Amino acid sequence: APPREMGGLKRLASLARGFAAKAVNGPGTPAPPGGFKHPPVPDSLEGVQRIIAVASGKGGVGKSTTAVNLACAAASSLGLRVGILDADVFGPSVPILMNLASSGTPAIDKENRMLPLENYGVKCMSMGFLIAEQSAAVWRGPMVMGALGKMIRETKWHPLDVLFVDMPPGTGDAQISISQRLPLTGAVIVSTPQEIALADARRGVNMYSKVNTPILGFVENMSYYAPPGSEDDASARAYIFGKGGVKHTAEAMGVEILAEVPLDQRIRERSDEGRPIAVSDPESAAGRLYAAVARRLIEKTTPFVDEGGG
Repeated sequence: APPREMGGLKRLASLARGFAAKAVNGPGTPAPPGGFKHPPVPDSLEGVQRIIAVASGKGGVGKSTTAVNLACAAASSLGLRVGILDADVFGPSVPILMNLASSGTPAIDKENRMLPLENYGVKCMSMGFLIAEQSAAVWRGPMVMGALGKMIRETKWHPLDVLFVDMPPGTGDAQISISQRLPLTGAVIVSTPQEIALADARRGVNMYSKVNTPILGFVENMSYYAPPGSEDDASARAYIFGKGGVKHTAEAMGVEILAEVPLDQRIRERSDEGRPIAVSDPESAAGRLYAAVARRLIEKTTPFVDEGGG
């Protein structure tokens, strides 16, 4: 097997052994008196001031693309110290989206902590760095949770102004367990406008409410199509997946709608190239939207620690 794959397999074995060696409370653990309580900030995340989940109830709505562009916009447009944790073990997207798929495995420091790979000023950690691109992590729930725990606890993240977590799609064990391991500042819900996606987005809002995580807002992705050059002309827009679905849902649930991101071929092309549009074309309509959302998320949230702490 190629050296990278062998190294990744050894790392995976280590992750699995680490889980077996330490019991972790699962999603069935009863809530403490008074309801769900956020876990303390892990030692590995001391000095990380915000942890924001980017989530979706359904796959295929552009959640990972949104997470990566928000991270890149926060770093490039706002000048923040930013990280992104790819928590989708079975379908990691961050290596491709951040042009890090050929960058090898993370280095290990003197304290045996993994050092995130970095591009566009964003520190990145993903299961995709530990296994070959075409390999599959054929794991059951406990091993997945153990691997995620290792990536959280044994990665040198700090100092960061914000850590974005690209959540796996859905509202099951993985999402609840991550909430048990990370003191989430809040969650952003990504959805497309059609009802089949919105039904799952509403479930996502309800799930995060049960773990006392504030919903910072909705992002409506693939909101409309506008021919190149006419993005600001409302009369030229075609609402392929329906109009205003996320806006109406957000209003009904009392949640802010952060952005309506168009169905833009350039977003797809830049993503496939590993050049997120937030950094490769920041003055485009989509680039400006991502920067505005990143700024709004910082405005709406409070850091865990004062500058210089941790």
